[in-house]
This record gives sequence, C-alpha cells and structure tokens, in this order.
Amino acid sequence: MIKNRLAILILQHPQERREPLATAGLVVASLANAKIAVGLSWANLAQALGRPADPRNWAVLHLGAAQPQALMPGEEIVFLDHGGNPRPGAAGRLRRLDGLVLLDGSWKEAKTLWWRNPWLLKLHRVVLNPAQPARLGRVRREPRREALSTLEAAALVLRRAESGPEAADALIAALDRLLTEVRPTATSSPAPAPPRLRGRAIRHRGGWR
Repeated sequence: MIKNRLAILILQHPQERREPLATAGLVVASLANAKIAVGLSWANLAQALGRPADPRNWAVLHLGAAQPQALMPGEEIVFLDHGGNPRPGAAGRLRRLDGLVLLDGSWKEAKTLWWRNPWLLKLHRVVLNPAQPARLGRVRREPRREALSTLEAAALVLRRAESGPEAADALIAALDRLLTEVRPTATSSPAPAPPRLRGRAIRHRGGWR
C-alpha cells in the first residue's frame, strides 16, 4: 500500500458495488490515504470522510458544464469557477489541496450523488482533459475517447499533485493486473456496449453526458 499526500474520497452509489469491472476498490486497496463512502447522501464532507475536513481545501471531479475554452490542448487538469470558466494556476492549486472527491457509478447514479449532496458546491471544481484514452477501454467499450475509469481519474490527478509517481504508478499497476485477468475472456468473445456509463471521469463541453 502506497502513502499518498492528497486524500482520495470516493462517493459510491450503492448499485455500483455489484459491478465486476468497478475500479474504486482497487483505489483503496492500493493507497493508504483513500476511502470509499457508499450511500446516496451525507450531511457534509466531514461526515462522508469520517474525520474533520475543510471543504476549502478539497476539490471534486466536476460533472457539470464547462466552457469549451476551459479544455486547452495539452492541459490535463483544469480548475473551473462556478460559471464553468477556467481558473489559472492549476499546478499550484493542486499542491494546496488536501483531497479530491470522486463520484463512482453510472452517469445517472453520479448525477444523483451530485444533486443529493449540495455541500459539493463548496469544493473546488476540477475537470479532466486526458491525453491518452482509458486503459479500461481495452475490455469495455467507451462512449468517447475522454472517458476514464474512477481509478484512472485518481491516478491522473495524483501524478500531478504528488511529489513522486509512486501513488499513480501503483494505481495503474493494479488496473493492469485487472486487465490481464479479464483480457482472455474479452478477446475471445467481445462484449457488447454496456447500457450504462460506469464510474467515468469525462471532460464536459455542455452539460451532463
């Protein structure tokens, strides 16, 4: 288990626990400073986290609208204001954060988590603009190139926020082991496109996807 400075809090919709390719469990199994909170709503960040926390020092992977200019080529992590406009100095903002909240579930389930937890509005908003397609897309068809699993979203942010690559590398290694286990089945009999989007982090241009 790797020590990580930036805490990872995954809010997981109860239905996501039944998904065989869900990646949230790999995150908490790989990182010392990570937690899954299963449910639909919590009174505040501290209750979900299980300890005191200042929301001003936390960010959430945002699911709402982002202005197109917020997603600049080559910039993989973008902080947004409440109007969906980019905020400068992403690298410095990442280093000042105590933690990151990820919403885990289908797109509909993640949307439910967002609206049932208004305290998320107090957190900094982050969107991702990944340079590489999702590794999990090798065994599960993705709706678009920018879609990432929950684990991959955490790894992308940790690679920029931590002083070294150990935490991000540990997550990707865990995902690669999962891919090795499922690849023979996936390659011998390609699975149809899933009916729901699971645990994705995806960049946004005009609202919910």
